[in-house]
Amino acid sequence: MDPYMIHTNGDGNLSPVLDVHVNINGKGSGLGKMKGRKARWSVKPSDMSDKTFNPIRAIVDSMKVKPNPNKAMISLSIGDPTVFGNLPTDPEVTQAMKDALDSGKYNGYAPSIGYLSSLEEVASYFHCPEAPLEAKDVILTSGCSQAIELCLAVLANPGQNILIPRPGFSLYKTLAESMGIEVKLYNLLPEKSWEIDLKQLESLIDEKTACVIVNNPSNPCGSVFSKSHLQKILAVAARQCVPILADEIYGDMVFSDCKYEPLATLSTNVPILSCGGLAKRWLVPGWRLGWILIHDRRDIFGNEIRDGLVKLSQRILGPCTIVQGALKSILRRTPQEFYHNTLSFLKSNADLCYGALAAIPGLQPVRPSGAMYLMVGIEMEHFPEFENDVEFTERLVAEQSVHCLPATCFEYPNFFRVVITVPEVMMLEACSRIQEFCEQHYHCTEGSQEECDK
Repeated sequence: MDPYMIHTNGDGNLSPVLDVHVNINGKGSGLGKMKGRKARWSVKPSDMSDKTFNPIRAIVDSMKVKPNPNKAMISLSIGDPTVFGNLPTDPEVTQAMKDALDSGKYNGYAPSIGYLSSLEEVASYFHCPEAPLEAKDVILTSGCSQAIELCLAVLANPGQNILIPRPGFSLYKTLAESMGIEVKLYNLLPEKSWEIDLKQLESLIDEKTACVIVNNPSNPCGSVFSKSHLQKILAVAARQCVPILADEIYGDMVFSDCKYEPLATLSTNVPILSCGGLAKRWLVPGWRLGWILIHDRRDIFGNEIRDGLVKLSQRILGPCTIVQGALKSILRRTPQEFYHNTLSFLKSNADLCYGALAAIPGLQPVRPSGAMYLMVGIEMEHFPEFENDVEFTERLVAEQSVHCLPATCFEYPNFFRVVITVPEVMMLEACSRIQEFCEQHYHCTEGSQEECDK
């Protein structure tokens, strides 16, 4: 018998289960020829990469227009509060990072879900009697975006579906579709300050629905749900036995006339994965530290979802260790004055922008209550030379050098989004240019002739 032939049948009457020939002399085995395969280069992108599509990038990158060379560009399109330098983080936050770096303690690998001391700090910071948290309920991630990705990956399989808001943050769809997860869009109602159309939401739920994403406060709307509306959302989830992924990255970033309610504080029976991070409230989006808070007081997720999140976190090995080392000081030492000053500025800019745009014929801004954005409706019948919001915003760039994102990026045509983090003088100038643009292109319709004649 060939010494390199392995027989596993053990019985002459049975066909062999495994019959492997290994020829160390390179003769006779035919290995390397591989039946039916002609060796040639053929390197193609994966199905996952082919299915990955970011609508914001696709729309913005396809905008070929150049800004007006006689006017300085004002970008109201980027949701990064650091761009203009007028909203620095607090010195305590910066010092915490310097101290962590200088300590030399945070140069190695951390556990994939984060240092235990860091998990304890986040749990302590967000713990409250209505939604208690321990270190075991926290996963640290590389920004809130990875937190969302991990939550989708642990809750949904290819072929299942998730429910996301329209208008809504485009990354939800980008991540889900790259994983083979179907996306269903539930409507937000501008006439009700962007509350959810709850009947329509519930009608979308079926046996393949893995979760509902609730984003509060909202990007792109700047809306903040009331306690009673959040309770109605939870009632739908409880009735349909569907968990909630709560995107709360703008948590506590609400204006003084409004109150933010963390979703998990209002329910004891709906399992919730809450995603957040340092990016927006502490004004450091580039530091890439986020978290998942696991709220599961009825043990519906059980160990399986927790263990699944831990396994998924091991693909990346956690967020930056230096930021983790600074986390205790960031959460404990950032003064309330810092948060207050940030929100005061955002509210002032929001009021200024809303007031200016509301006075422009053909525009219908929706007053925001938090976050860093407001949405503006375009009465397209008064701007007949533009086919849609994409053309409207393109021409706004070309003529006035003001860049706003068309809300087609958020699955909501004929609106555009304004970022309100720019310095006040730039906001005033941008609103003035938008007014000039609209006045130049506004056309009266039959029903509005009286208004035009005034």
